[in-house]
Parts: sequence; structure tokens; C-alpha cells
Amino acid sequence: MALEVTVGPPVTTINHGYTFLVSEFDGSITNASDQGLYSRDTRLISHYQLYFEGRPWALLNSGAIAYYASRTYLVNPKVITEHGEIKFASIGLVLTRVVGEGLHEDLDIRSYSSEHLHFNLEILIRTDFADIFEVKAKELVRRGDIQTEWRSDDQQLISCYSNRDFRRSLILSVGHCESKAVYGNGRINFAVDLAPGAVWHACCRYDIEDNRPRRASDECAHRFDKSVTAENLADWKRVTTQITTSNEDFYRLYRQAVEDMAALRLPRDDDHPQELLAAAGVPWFAAIFGRDSLIVSLQNMIVYPDFARGTLRRLADLQATELDDHRDAEPGKIPHELRSGELAHFKRIPHTPYYGTADATILYIIALHEAWKWLGDDLLFPHYEEVVLKCLEWIDRYGDNDGDGFQEYQTHSEHGYENMGWKDAGDSVIYPDGSLVKGPKALCELQGYVFDAKLRAADGAEYLGHPDQAARLRREAADLQKRFEERFWCEDIGYYAYALDGQKQPVKTISSNAGHLLWSGIVRPDRAERIVRRLLEPDMWSGWGIRTLSERNPAYNPFSYQNGSVWPHDNGIIALGFKRYGFAKEAAMIARDISEAGSYFTYNRLPELYAGTRREPGTFPVQYVGANVPQAWAAGSVFHMLRAMLGLDADARKKTLSINPTLPRWLPDITLRNLRVGGATIDIRFWREGETTRHEVLAIDGELNVERVLPPREL
Repeated sequence: MALEVTVGPPVTTINHGYTFLVSEFDGSITNASDQGLYSRDTRLISHYQLYFEGRPWALLNSGAIAYYASRTYLVNPKVITEHGEIKFASIGLVLTRVVGEGLHEDLDIRSYSSEHLHFNLEILIRTDFADIFEVKAKELVRRGDIQTEWRSDDQQLISCYSNRDFRRSLILSVGHCESKAVYGNGRINFAVDLAPGAVWHACCRYDIEDNRPRRASDECAHRFDKSVTAENLADWKRVTTQITTSNEDFYRLYRQAVEDMAALRLPRDDDHPQELLAAAGVPWFAAIFGRDSLIVSLQNMIVYPDFARGTLRRLADLQATELDDHRDAEPGKIPHELRSGELAHFKRIPHTPYYGTADATILYIIALHEAWKWLGDDLLFPHYEEVVLKCLEWIDRYGDNDGDGFQEYQTHSEHGYENMGWKDAGDSVIYPDGSLVKGPKALCELQGYVFDAKLRAADGAEYLGHPDQAARLRREAADLQKRFEERFWCEDIGYYAYALDGQKQPVKTISSNAGHLLWSGIVRPDRAERIVRRLLEPDMWSGWGIRTLSERNPAYNPFSYQNGSVWPHDNGIIALGFKRYGFAKEAAMIARDISEAGSYFTYNRLPELYAGTRREPGTFPVQYVGANVPQAWAAGSVFHMLRAMLGLDADARKKTLSINPTLPRWLPDITLRNLRVGGATIDIRFWREGETTRHEVLAIDGELNVERVLPPREL
């Protein structure tokens, strides 16, 4: 019998909103690592270790028991004390942690000895208040002062960091404990006295203060399922679309994706906690990201369409109004990334916010239109009309800086990004010989996004009573499509150019980007099949998904960030593109690859990316070192692939749900419950009969029509 292989990062990560904890499996936080307790781009705890009589406890087992909670089982080492020998594993310690705004930690000890035992339990804890950018770069610079105070009467350890007007504090409060703690030499010490079979308990609550207090739960962590965060998760599941299916792996993948979305919810701001948008991922991207938050909003239309509300509002608030080369800001531009740590506070980095993205402004229009379709909110377009007009002005002026009718980008900041598409690594845009493309780059997918955005903006203009503007936008989209085919199609390779370089020459590199063109609909129908077939050739299709770069390119490296790895969200967008052009079987192949890869990862949780190694008998997907887990658009890729297989679309204003289902053999049935379109919800079942997919409406709450449409190649 084959052994089960589980793939995942060698750490335990729990998180909620802006706060997260990364630790070793035994609960420790090792010195000189990137582990720690973080909140709002600041590391609060940089070193943590539990000691039994000065020696580390021994790990039995541990794991995350929810996205916000972990549990670790430890036993004592053998030690000789002044009272005699304490045998190995005669005492058990259960360490339970729950993350909310702060961190609540329980230490539960039980004696399994027949003798009365006396020992010292110590918690070593250090704070460094390092900025997350410096932690990631492993270049820590101490700028301010840390003061630590132990208040014995209150059983509190207070650590405060200050650098001029930037301040952060961590308040550790010990409670519900029979032993009075003492503090010294960086350690909290408890003298524990245990009769045979006796138990001992202590709560450690870590409160955080930045611009306001962030309180940890008062509820004991071992009752994690009764915490405020648990209740919040239960509420989340009640308002999101749920599924049942006989494919247990896909069910687990979907369920975990829904929980990952819960884990990565951020409030629009402190004053509007109910308006949500998605953080990009943990540990490095627990922040607002323009591109990521918009794509996650698009992915969630069939799960939680209200993500779009918080995303659109927050990004509109941050839309650039002036030129600022340091931040790559231009009037009308939607931001890339907003940070709130010490470096951002003192403007030592441009992320205040940073605007180095070439696609977020375009995707904003696409997400707004899609939200309008699914939410049926007639106030959306009127409310954001000025924002959209500024986005369109940016597209035509700054997005097309040289006036040739194509979108290109180049940073103006000394701290700016070389690449500003979704593949934003500095080495991700390359020629067929593997050398780097420098200077202004007109990525192919940007042109597709603009084509789609202008058609969607035309719908909005028409709805707002501006027919002339709508007609102009449609003409511009048609003209772009014509010119795009003329300049980007490369007949010699039977594929679209990755980009036009600074000399306006096609970069004839085979990459996954052309799959996004199918999603946008800019591809000429007679060329779509050639794109689909090329993406499924062995140099692009790994068997675990479509690679970012062809295996034949000299720069290919399956373990790189974007030059041969597999990104689930990239594959989800490509699957939607395949389905759009009528390649339902091929879309399902991608969905199968990603979902089967997901079954190998811990908790069936898709990481940000994984290696592009070839799938062969006896192999399994390979972890990418440093991948964010959980990661929002990786989780959301599951929803895109499900939408592709079922052909789901909506027009909430017409009270219509469109379906075009083609279930593959590996997913013979699926039922969606609480799928929302406008003010209505629907439960709908799909199943295979032979090669045909049937459907049945089980329940509708509200007014909604279900319309079955034919795929493009059958019209």
C-alpha cells in the first residue's frame, strides 16, 4: 500500500486579520528566524521558548486546529532536581493558542507521576518590534528604544517600543494561575507544585497597542471553539456558499478555501469593521493589496460577493490624485500595496500606499462591473462613476505612456518594482533565450484586461444614461482588439507574444500569461484552440497545473518564484478562459490538476504557489520555500475552477442565474447551497448522467430564474 505524503511548510501558522503567529511545531519561536507574533507589519515577539527546569520540553505532536488556533502536546525531559529525579514524560503540557486582535495562550499541565513533584516552568520571551520588511530581508536595524517593565502585583510584562512618534506595545498578562509568576533575566518563572494526578493551569494574554488597543480574548484558549473568532467563523459559513459532493477531496479543498477566506478578512478600516476585503496572504502579505484584493473579489462572486463592496470602497479611498514618482503614483491610479509599519510610517519605503501595479486600475473596473452583475446593486455604478472615469483617464494617459494604444509600465521610483504585472518578480519577464527584458514592457494580459474593462465600462455608461460614451468605449475596445491581433500574434510560434519590449518588438516567450487573454475575451475565436493546445503541451502542463514558463526556456526553474512554478490563481483564470471559448473538458483538466495537488497539502490548503515539477508515478507536488499559506487568491482559485466547470454567470438586475455545466468524471455530482444572486439565494444540484450534466433547483428564496446556455462551440 502506498504511503500518504503530506506537503506543507515546516512551521505552524495561525492568523486572524492583521495578526498572525508563526512558530516551530513545538510552539517555540526561534531566534534569528522570521518566526514570531506579528500585527500590522510589526513583529512583536521574536523569541519564545518553554523550559522545564531550564531544559526545553519534548514535542509529541502539534497542529493548527483552526485557522486561528493551534494546540501542542509536550512532555517533560528527564531532570534531576534538589527534590530528586523527575522521569521523562511523567508530566504532560498542552499549549493552546488562539489569535484574534491579540493572542490568548493556555498552559495546561497534568502530572502522571505517583510522586509529589516540584519544578520550575519558565517562559523565555523577547520582543524586537522589527518591521516586517526588514525581517523578510534579514536586515534588522534598531532605530528606537524598547523598555520592559514587570508589574508583579498585576502579573503583567509590558514591553514598549518608541521611535519619535511611532509606538508599539505588547502587554502580557498572566491570569487564572495558582502560582504567582516572577520575572527575571528575560524569563517568566512559575514554581509548580503537583500532587499525583494533579493539574495546573495558567492563561497568558498578549494585548497589542498601536494606534489603539487590540485586546486578546478573555476566553480560555482551550475553549477555542467558544471564542469570538469561532463565532465569527460560524457566521461566515452561514453567509457563504457551501457545497456537498461525493468527491471528498474536492469537498475538503473547497471547505478549506472558504475558511482561508475567513482567515484573511480585513476590515475596510477601524471605523468600518463590517465592510470586508481580503488580505493577500500570510506571513508576508497580511495587508491591503490592490491587485490581489480585486482578483479575490472576482473569485468570490459565487461564494461571498460582498467582498467586492469593501474592496471597491477602500481602494477608491486610496485612488491617487497626483504625481509622486517615489510611490509610482499617477492621477487615477489604484494602489498596489498599503503598509503600516515603522518603515512606512517614516516613509523609508514607498508603501504609503505604493502604486507600482499596472493592472489594478484596470481590474477595478472589471470587479465593479462583476459586482454589479452579482449583487444587483443599482447604486454601485452611480457611486463609483467618478472613480471609473479617473481609472479610464489613467488607462489612456499614464497606462499608455507613449501613446501607441497599448498598456506599458516602467517604474519612476528608486525603490520601485521592475515588473508591475501579476508576475512582479524582477526576473519574471524574459526573452526566449532566458535574458531579462528591461525598460518599458507592454504585457499581453494588460491589453486583454483593458479590452474587457472598456466593454464593462460601456455597460455602466449605458446604464447611467450616457450612450455616446458607451459607444465610444466599445469602439475603443474593438480597435484595441484589432491592433492587438496585429502586433501580438506571432504566427511563427503559433502564440501571442508575452509582451512588447521597449523597442516595441514582440517578446516571443511561451508563458502562462496568454491564458489570461482567453479570460478577457480579446482572443480571436479561430486562434483560441491554438492557445489552449499550446498551454497543454508537456513543457507548460506539469500534471499539477500549468506552469508560469515553458520548460524549454533557458531561464526555466521549477523551484523559482515565477519562472516555471505553478500558481493556482493563474490556473483558475486560465480555466475560466478555456470555458469561455468552449473548452470545457480542458478547463476541467486544470481543475483536476489543482484539486489533486491540493489533496497533498496540509489541511487541503492550497499555497500561493508550488514547484512546477513534472507529475509522474510516485511523485507529489513540491513545496515552494517561502510561499504564503494561507494565501487569498490561491484559495479563491477553487471558486474560479468551480465556476468554470458549472459555467456560472449572473445578471441580478434581470434576476437571472446562467449555467453551462460540464462536470468531469472525477466530479460526478455537486450541490451548491446558499448561492446568492442579488437579493435571492438558491440551492442547486448538478450531476452526471453518462456524458451529460443535469441540474435540479432544490430551493429558491427570492425571485430568480435559472437559464441554461449552450457553450460557444455548440451555438
